[in-house]
Amino acid sequence: MFGPQVPSVTPAEVPVDAYLLDVREPEEWAAGHAPGAHHLPMMEIPPRMAEVPTDVEVVVVCRSGGRSGQVVSYLMNNGWDNVRNLDGGMQMWAAGGREVVSENGQPAHVL
Repeated sequence: MFGPQVPSVTPAEVPVDAYLLDVREPEEWAAGHAPGAHHLPMMEIPPRMAEVPTDVEVVVVCRSGGRSGQVVSYLMNNGWDNVRNLDGGMQMWAAGGREVVSENGQPAHVL
């Protein structure tokens, strides 16, 4: 989607020990996210960049891969070389049979 300048991984390629950074909005996160993911909405990235690890592989995820691709590009332009975009986002994550959990007590689903 973004070409060679934005590295990407498929849901099946996400390493078990990757730091999953979910950049979706709070209501999207509450409805369903990957277990163990870390939530940091896209618009909060600039003032909170220091929270994004530099010493482990970071896989950035949104609903379909667009916002997360922008975040990967932004982080790379600010010195991160360990960030990857999740191809197809949470939609492909769920479609690939990967686990999705919710924060609102309802059955998990991707908004």
